[in-house]
Amino acid sequence: MKLTSFDPSNQQALGEVEVATSEQIHEYIQSAKVYQKQWRQLPLAERVEIVYKAFMSLSPYSDELAVLLSKEMGKDIDRSTSEVRGAIFAGSHYAKEAGAALSPRNDGSNISYRALGVCAVISPWNYPLAMAVNLIVPALIAGNTVVFKPSEQTPLIAEQFIAHLNHHLPKNLITIVHGDGAVGEVLAGHQDIALVAFTGSQAVGKKIMKSAASSLKRLVMELGGNDPMIVLKDADLDAAARFAVASSFENAGQMCTSTERIYVEKAVAQCFIDRVVTIARYYQTGAWDEPNAHIGPIVSKKQLAKITEHMEDAREKGAHVLLGGDVKQGNFFNPTVLTNLSPNMLMEQEETFGPVVAIAEVDSVAEAIYRANDSDYGLGAVVFGREQVAEVANQLEAGMIGINKGAGGGGASPWVGAKQSGFGFHGGFDGHRQFAQVTVIS
Repeated sequence: MKLTSFDPSNQQALGEVEVATSEQIHEYIQSAKVYQKQWRQLPLAERVEIVYKAFMSLSPYSDELAVLLSKEMGKDIDRSTSEVRGAIFAGSHYAKEAGAALSPRNDGSNISYRALGVCAVISPWNYPLAMAVNLIVPALIAGNTVVFKPSEQTPLIAEQFIAHLNHHLPKNLITIVHGDGAVGEVLAGHQDIALVAFTGSQAVGKKIMKSAASSLKRLVMELGGNDPMIVLKDADLDAAARFAVASSFENAGQMCTSTERIYVEKAVAQCFIDRVVTIARYYQTGAWDEPNAHIGPIVSKKQLAKITEHMEDAREKGAHVLLGGDVKQGNFFNPTVLTNLSPNMLMEQEETFGPVVAIAEVDSVAEAIYRANDSDYGLGAVVFGREQVAEVANQLEAGMIGINKGAGGGGASPWVGAKQSGFGFHGGFDGHRQFAQVTVIS
């Protein structure tokens, strides 16, 4: 059976890959299991060097990979180039960082980090290389082998990237398999998979937990967000408005830490809204190779239907649409600004994942904090202000909180979600160690 990939900007077929059967998946896992016994015996420094060199070897292919990524996912060529080059850099950087994190140490007892076995990595379509590399590299450095299932929306870029990488890696270290959720279920439920690392929706994450429960697999899962932004009355409104629009529209709103809902104090609401609309009017939709396009297509008809559903629901429940709010053509959704967001709207309750700035005026800081926290999600949160900004930030229920900037730390900070946005985490020393068995010898 074949899986066909389409360009979301024009629906033209780009190519196809073979969907893995259950029997093939079992064979791939067994081959990965056999080789893992050799890989884990290599010294940690040697594993680091092999993975580091493999990623560094990808640089000559960055331009062709960027074009394919743009065609398949829809983001513009500058953003695709940034993701490809970033994934190459991250792979080499994380190899060394994970090597340091997983080195034996002594804290009164000897602490070492041992391989788990075969890991399944299941990655999303919105950042198909970046999100995959973040999970694959620490798994390899820890001494595991990886069976990798990319999203069925972006199989070609994953296939090409891994093919180039595998030219410089031992056979059966990384195996790629294609298919939809059924393939993911087979991986998550297979008795010889020791850990499942997944980035995707909350609903799929819960299915993976069920499939993994029979053998109590390790799980590292980032399950999306419905990120709030609070604008206090003493905020720099120009900076807050620029951030609100850029964060809501980035990657056509198809980003897990995209700003999904904004709560602004009533005293400055109209000034903030006016600035947001002025900035948002500059944004244009278009295909990846159109020079003046800022917002690409929505990746699929299914995702476009969800955005449209949320818009219709918001209108019916009293939202005021100040800009956009509809499909331009094909898979393109016009950049949108709406106000009068209310708690009973789908747009406040769920992750819309589209180019929408959704704003609610609030009577108090306490109301803003309550509504920001009134969600099962807790990936990121942002607050703009001065006098009370740190106090407000400390009351937000999220794994990553930005003060007058976007969520997500720098340096060796982990990427972590709270509540139902995260189960385990990755990145940084603590995150890399999630892919290993901690062993204490005393």
